Amino acid sequence: MEKVKLSIVYYSANGANYKMARWAEEAAKEAGAEVRLVKVQELIPQEIIDGNPRMKEIAELTKDVPLASSDDLDWADAMIFSAGARFGNVPSQMKNFFDMQGGLWAEGKLANKLVSAMSSAQNPNGGQEGAVKAMYSTFMHWGAIIAAPGYTDGSSFVAGGNPYGTTATVSQEGDIIDDVEAAVKHQAKRTVQIAEWIKKGK
Repeated sequence: MEKVKLSIVYYSANGANYKMARWAEEAAKEAGAEVRLVKVQELIPQEIIDGNPRMKEIAELTKDVPLASSDDLDWADAMIFSAGARFGNVPSQMKNFFDMQGGLWAEGKLANKLVSAMSSAQNPNGGQEGAVKAMYSTFMHWGAIIAAPGYTDGSSFVAGGNPYGTTATVSQEGDIIDDVEAAVKHQAKRTVQIAEWIKKGK
């Protein structure tokens, strides 16, 4: 069978969601998927980034990661999105990317794609679940199929017990505090596995 094509689309100002996206990429490749790792366009002015040592460091670290485009969604059988929470919602950068997909949506090209989401915030109740569920609301409008991790693996409990999508608590410096690597990798492998089932069903 042809490999599952997975796009991992992330936004990460401080590096946490970049790290989560990399873990997902590693696990998805182990599961046999063909993977594209892409980042959404930054909207913060360059002078602000230059004045923030952590943001500047992450921008430099990820400078070679391609920018996400509609083609990455059209190409994919499945997609994983990862972005930090902003007041219990998605960051404007990720929302902007979603809003740019009206053309694909109008053509029905996002329907029946498999999707999953992850998030992070600076405290355990900092809106991560809200951000994941906000992304899922967008995906439901697309007609996509949501692959939430639920409680299908013990790593979900180690990572905090969130059934919607793996979420991490991060320090003010942007370092991941929680033990979420295994949960991220399980979520990625589960997404690939379900996508394989759908491809076989077709």
